[in-house]
Amino acid sequence: MLNLKTEITKIHYQRNPKGKLFEFLKFCSYFYSFASRLKNFCYDKKIIKPKKVNAYVISVGNMTTGGVGKTPVVAEIAKYLIGCNQKVAIISRGYGGRLDNKNVNMISDGNVIYFDATQAGDEPFWLAENTPNCYVFTCKNRYRAAKYAVEKFGVNVIVLDDGFQHRKLHRDLDIVLMDSVKGFGNECLLPAGPLREGAEALERIDKFVVVSKSVHHETAEKVAKIMQERLQIPTSVCYTEPDYVYNIKTGQRLMEGLEVTAMCAIGQPQQFYDFLTSYIVTDTKTFDDHHQYTPTDIVDINGSIITTEKDAVKLAKFDRNNIYALKLKVNINVEELLK
Repeated sequence: MLNLKTEITKIHYQRNPKGKLFEFLKFCSYFYSFASRLKNFCYDKKIIKPKKVNAYVISVGNMTTGGVGKTPVVAEIAKYLIGCNQKVAIISRGYGGRLDNKNVNMISDGNVIYFDATQAGDEPFWLAENTPNCYVFTCKNRYRAAKYAVEKFGVNVIVLDDGFQHRKLHRDLDIVLMDSVKGFGNECLLPAGPLREGAEALERIDKFVVVSKSVHHETAEKVAKIMQERLQIPTSVCYTEPDYVYNIKTGQRLMEGLEVTAMCAIGQPQQFYDFLTSYIVTDTKTFDDHHQYTPTDIVDINGSIITTEKDAVKLAKFDRNNIYALKLKVNINVEELLK
């Protein structure tokens, strides 16, 4: 069930990784580092210039791979802007979806969702479901998608989901998130570590957010103070906590204290499992991030299954009434973040 990708992820978050696999990955990192630094050098020195669209562009991204909690923050920003009477579009790459992301795909026009989670990708579909009155597009070329949204639909604010490394599109505000516990992992560049870019990228950040996925937030608040002093930029905390567990078919809430199987396919599965303290977790089933579920994945589970909302959008297609999703509540001061 777990493959090499999962084993590499474990190395990414070890304090002092060792072994032949790590040494090989470290060697590969030199090539990745050269390519990343060269790209950033070309943009920083204006050898390559990002393209602009006639809209205010906000990028929500991170320095590391997967599992930080960008998508709920993107949704909160979009909902806030819509509440301010802005015409907003969210643009995602659409990773994990079956649509050809070389094209501009309109997942939602704010009223109708045109593709399911398998086609759109779990995160764009979740955004479409959770941000009413907001356009959601997927495309590998974010500039093309942004230009299409502005010219075709009159969008005046673009929010990029996971856009920090996509420098082809000019942005007016770069927001970067970091997990309060995982941080920058072993602080190595890909593939030896989780870092997508080196320290030179820190200078591009406008606002920094430390994401706390816990019922205790003291660590996140301490980390936020440290990062603000280190980066000398405004730094805040996004508080993410478990809210309730509901049936993905009926919406009925699951009574606490029951025995359950916890299942997910996300970047940081342990953080999800740690949220389920109100239940007796008898078994866990962990799949690789963006896993496309099949009926055989759940055929041998008879009791209640609790999963994430990200996974729930893909599991809803199965004829099972024992699947529940954990609803999270996200608390972040969006008004302060966008100043």
